[in-house]
Parts: sequence; C-alpha cells; structure tokens
Amino acid sequence: MRIRVFHQLTHEFAPPAKQLIQTLRLTPRNHEGQYVAHWRIEVDMESRLRQSADAFGNFTHVLSVDGPVERLTLTVDGVVETHDTTGIVRGALERFPPGLYLRETPLTLPDDTVRALAEEIRADIGPEALPFLHGLMNRLHAEASVAPQGSGGPAENAASASPLDDAEGLAHRFIAAARHADIPARYVTGYLWRDNERQSQRGLHAWSEAHVAGLGWIAFDPTVNACPTTAHVRVAVGLDSLGAAPIRASRYGFGEENLDVKVQVMAQSQSQN
Repeated sequence: MRIRVFHQLTHEFAPPAKQLIQTLRLTPRNHEGQYVAHWRIEVDMESRLRQSADAFGNFTHVLSVDGPVERLTLTVDGVVETHDTTGIVRGALERFPPGLYLRETPLTLPDDTVRALAEEIRADIGPEALPFLHGLMNRLHAEASVAPQGSGGPAENAASASPLDDAEGLAHRFIAAARHADIPARYVTGYLWRDNERQSQRGLHAWSEAHVAGLGWIAFDPTVNACPTTAHVRVAVGLDSLGAAPIRASRYGFGEENLDVKVQVMAQSQSQN
C-alpha cells in the first residue's frame, strides 16, 4: 500500500517565546515492512534543523528557532510504501537486546487490575508467549469497546490512568501486562490509515510490539484488534510514550502556548506523487 501522510502543527505563544528548541521524532525508518519514498519536514520561519538518532535508533531532528516566536507552523509531508509482514517487524534497526524492554517505567507500572488481567489470560491460555499476546490484545480491545468515554480516571501510573478507549492508554496497558508476564514489550508511535476515510486526526497513533523467541518483534494494536500490516506507518519506539514522543520541547520565556494539530492519512495509487 502507498500511504500519504500530511501532519501540521501550529504553535502560538503569548507573549512571544524568546527561543524555541524541539526534539522531533516524526521521520520513519525503512525496514522490511515499509519503504519511505518521500519525507520532508518544513518550518515556516528561519530555523535550524539538525538530523540525528536517539538511543533507540529513531530518527530525530533538533529544531532551534531564535525568537521572538509568536507563531510557528511545522509541516510533515511524506509518502511511505507499506508491505504486509503479518505484524512481524524485520530489518528494523535494533540498538538494544530484547531484555532491556522488560524494564518498567512510571508510565508502564502494572496496577492490581493489569496484573490480574495478565495472570488470568496466562491461566486460561497457557505459558506460550504468542497465544498470550493475542489473548491480551483481544481482551484489551473488548474492554475498550464497552468502556465509557473517558473512563479510567486519576491513578498513579498511566497504564491505569489513561482512558481504556485511548490508543496511548491501551498501548501502555498492553506493555505493562506483557512485562508482568516476563515478555519484552515496547511502545510504538506512527500513523494509521483507515479504510475509505480521508482522516483528520488529533495526532499520531500508538500501538505496541512484543518480542517472541524464534519470531522476533511482533506488533499488536489493541485499538483495532489486529497485528499491524499495511495500514500502519511505524515511526518511533521507546520504553513508553515519553521515549517515543513525537515532540519534546523547551522554550525560553513565560506565557501560554496553544497548539493546533492536523493529521491526514490517505491511501494513494502508485501513479500519484
């Protein structure tokens, strides 16, 4: 599948910021499941944009803008060709052994509910990792389907605090439960195309990957209850949503910041640019 991504972020500062520095994780890498045919990041004012890579191997760009900055628009425009690998992630850059992704973070600490869920699924399905992970994805999707909007109020960790019907919350819960079952798991950000829709979205989508001995890393998306295939564009990975955050920013100067985000994900024919 050929997927076109248009992602625009407009920042407004009042009073104007004296200086703005952002770390961007908005550029996908090639691997066996996707090939980046075209990708461009543009800023509508004079700035410096330096490409690098973070500890996990994600492409990063450090954006520096000297103020005063009253309004800044950043636009991502790209085309990615995706291929069905039945959710198995092959050929991706790996900086760390799978065991690192057993490490808990404040955002993926399992609460009693997550621990009970993992133990219940393991008791029902058995010790094999792959059936357990599919069972976990199915259960989280089913719970999200019946949960009231905005459920899962304040808690000590994001694995239980995030709404059940929120992709970020589902990914954190999946990771927390998998790690509790001693299965390495990590957070993924990317873009999702939905059939027959020219989508306007709030931001990037989120899902999880888990490591299964003999198979490697496999992606699971509880939001759509499927292992990602050609509809997903994989951008960045991390231990949790902070490690894979599309934007981490700092600015100099006091005041308010308003952010407007527009994301469109479209399917293209091979003849389209």
